[in-house]
Amino acid sequence: MSALLKLSGWIDSFNEQVGRLLSWLVLAAVLISAGNAILRKTFNIGSNAFLEIQWYLFAAVFMLGAGYAFLKNAHVRIDFISSKLSTRANTIIDILGIVVFLVPLCLILIDLSWPLFTQAYASGEMSQNAGGLIRWPVLLMIPAGFAILLVQALSELIKRVAYLQGLRDDPMSVEHGPSDEEKLAAELAAKAEQAAREGARA
Repeated sequence: MSALLKLSGWIDSFNEQVGRLLSWLVLAAVLISAGNAILRKTFNIGSNAFLEIQWYLFAAVFMLGAGYAFLKNAHVRIDFISSKLSTRANTIIDILGIVVFLVPLCLILIDLSWPLFTQAYASGEMSQNAGGLIRWPVLLMIPAGFAILLVQALSELIKRVAYLQGLRDDPMSVEHGPSDEEKLAAELAAKAEQAAREGARA
């Protein structure tokens, strides 16, 4: 299991780097979008290439960022159920979800999307819009994104099994924490409690 935990650490480190790269892609998309709008409104200059690169970058952030979101435990959970269960019960549910649903889904979608990419690459498929971009880079995002999600699923599975075996204190990734909503709720509760104390003193 120690070798598997080391592999999990490598995968987590890889997705940390992916997450940092994607933050720069978000900035690039914003700058390109703003520049395109300024050129169009000010000089009446438009470009389909600029428009398409925006959604290429969005596709990259959305697809390649799924593994990073899983690493940070930022994916959607049914909180009103999970909050009522023990950590061990949630861990077992996570393991079943990864093995039964997530891994097969990733494998199926990689298998279905890979031929789309290879065909577009072999044919040099271009956008149908005038001045548009070549299509294979954005089609590559589909199998690449699910491949990254698949390896992160493997890492999360290792961590959860290690937790059940008593080899980890926490089944999640190290840097997970309360969500922004939970922090806000705690802050509001603290302020309400403080106001109630001050009212009782008065």
